[in-house]
Amino acid sequence: MTNQAVIYHRHPIADGRCILQATLNSERSLNALNQQMIDSLLPTLEQCRQDDSVVAIILDSIGDKAFCAGGDVVELYHAMAAAPGTKQPFVEQYFGKEYQLDYTIHTFDKPIIVWGNGFVMGGGLGLMAGASHRVVTEHSKVAMPEISIGLYPDVGATYFLSKMPQRLGLFLGLTAAQMNAADCIEVKLADFYLEHQQKMQLISQLVESNWPDSVDHHRHITEIIKTLQPEQSMAKGNIDTHRGVLTEVLSPISLSDVVAAIGAITSDEKWLIRAQRTMAHGSVLSAKILERQLEVGKGLSLVDCFKLELSMSVHCGQIGEVTEGIRALLIDKDNSPNWQYKTLEQVDSHVVDKIFSPIWSDTEHPLYQPD
Repeated sequence: MTNQAVIYHRHPIADGRCILQATLNSERSLNALNQQMIDSLLPTLEQCRQDDSVVAIILDSIGDKAFCAGGDVVELYHAMAAAPGTKQPFVEQYFGKEYQLDYTIHTFDKPIIVWGNGFVMGGGLGLMAGASHRVVTEHSKVAMPEISIGLYPDVGATYFLSKMPQRLGLFLGLTAAQMNAADCIEVKLADFYLEHQQKMQLISQLVESNWPDSVDHHRHITEIIKTLQPEQSMAKGNIDTHRGVLTEVLSPISLSDVVAAIGAITSDEKWLIRAQRTMAHGSVLSAKILERQLEVGKGLSLVDCFKLELSMSVHCGQIGEVTEGIRALLIDKDNSPNWQYKTLEQVDSHVVDKIFSPIWSDTEHPLYQPD
């Protein structure tokens, strides 16, 4: 079956069972996650959860450039720009369903294989992070670039960035630094490295293999992936290459000192230069949100991180910084956002407090999970 947003294909295996392949279908937008994709994937996953004939799901995308280059924030821009300073129902609806989809992937009892080739950014990483078998390739470029649009790393990043060692989550959030395959495996955002050309070989081996009757299909998939040997070895990670610099700039305690240290890096390495430029051009409000987010996230469960993020995102939709960031990057494309706050010192702490304040009671929350 097909629709405009996601293409589905059932790969039959033995005994009337199947593997469901769900393919994001928006190559022109680099498969940016839009409302139609979310509205298609959520009920499909729920159906697969109940359908004993489905043994596993493959989540991939059309084209070779991107698995998913982020959320389709142009939709959000139009909703926020139409009524500045107000809570827009579409903002709550979009983020609420997106986070519900991400959480469903994290907690899904059947294997989900994500083919993370090309750009995997923002909302794309939200889809990949919770899958049971996350494959990255020689072309993978993974990042959380929300600082560039005045938002903050969401889609569960409160959980997974705060778990990273040596404060790497802070650096990745401040700079939107792109991770390659080795980086993703190091920070536990991916599990396996294969070449992009091996995708059809993997699918064929999964389909042709003898699936066990037991429910432990996760191990079966892992064993198959491990039999595939890429001809091209995995490139060295950017994090590993620049570990000394990262340790130095992340050693200060205060956010302002870390930002100053990153800004003072002297290097001709493109990865570090790009990270510096992105941070310098990004929203300082986003940086302040990130600082508190990582501290708070250390003590929260996964579901509580998503619940917190929904309140944060709705609040951010009112403040105007996100609207301006999207305008500059994707609407007018002048790349000159007029941020409300020009320096970290100018950021009103009451604004940050407001962003972290709950909107709903526990039982009224859209992501409420009854025991």
